[in-house]
Amino acid sequence: MTRIVAYAQGTDLPASQAFYTEVLGLEVVMREPVLGLASPVNPSTQVIIPPAGMEDPAPSFGLDLGDPAAVDAAHAAALERGLRVVYPIRDEPWGVRRFFVEDPGGTIINVLAHLS
Repeated sequence: MTRIVAYAQGTDLPASQAFYTEVLGLEVVMREPVLGLASPVNPSTQVIIPPAGMEDPAPSFGLDLGDPAAVDAAHAAALERGLRVVYPIRDEPWGVRRFFVEDPGGTIINVLAHLS
């Protein structure tokens, strides 16, 4: 795994952007399809804010496994264990391979890796 990414609610993206950049000092690293903000000191430390209603169910956080093959392996392992996959595995147009899985406690996790 290369990083864990936090997610925040996205009901007002301009206000969220102002808060995270002006108050907390993060930098905008992505605007579409989600607002991505990163630490200027450690760019792998990120907060992702999807627009309201973009994902249903919405994940609580993301785990970047670093390699699409690792995403495929995690998907297979989740299915073998009978875990609930709530968003099917797929390659997204913005360049990630991902799926959402529900952990045993009910938390939805976005398991992903960048394609390039």
